[in-house]
Amino acid sequence: MPKTIYVVTHPEASHHVERLVGGWYDSDLTANGRRHARLIGRVLRTRIPSDVPAELFSSDSLRARRTAEVIGESLGTDVITDPRLREKSYGIADGRPQSWLDARFVPPPRSGERLVHDEGIPAAETKAGFAARVFAAMAEITAGDATHQVIVTHGFTLTFIIAAWIGMPLSAVGVVNFRAEPGSISTLHEDDYFHNRQLSVLAERVTSYD
Repeated sequence: MPKTIYVVTHPEASHHVERLVGGWYDSDLTANGRRHARLIGRVLRTRIPSDVPAELFSSDSLRARRTAEVIGESLGTDVITDPRLREKSYGIADGRPQSWLDARFVPPPRSGERLVHDEGIPAAETKAGFAARVFAAMAEITAGDATHQVIVTHGFTLTFIIAAWIGMPLSAVGVVNFRAEPGSISTLHEDDYFHNRQLSVLAERVTSYD
């Protein structure tokens, strides 16, 4: 059977409007974010056949979990939380003003070793550690036979979800980036003949009910 995965980046959260570093800081959805989550849930309901059970996975961060719960209500599906789907941790910068991080952040070099690059922030995750945990989560999520799955996650995490899906080696993810705004839907598909995997739609911004 073919497989389709809808990857949702959580909508607007309080750290966005307060200009704080997200990461593992447990911000909640704003009122706008909650409305957007309901819209995403309705849209996914039109795309996933009602007679087909869908699996719903989510980062355990509050803002992602709230989004997933709303989607779950639309799909009639329980949420399976997985901390490996969290955003990258920025260590002691999590929850601080974005300007604080910007003033101290050391960007990676253009070439050379980027995966274990020290960004200058104590206790921050390396890109290598971040990618490895997302790859591990995706290996388990995609191993099952479900034909329709939804993953609720974060903007940066989306890059490694896609990389894992298309079989990109971990050694190559140091330079990859798939950009997505909050409240987007990316569609991943695997056909049932060649079993080729594709990124069908990247970061679709849901603004109206289709």
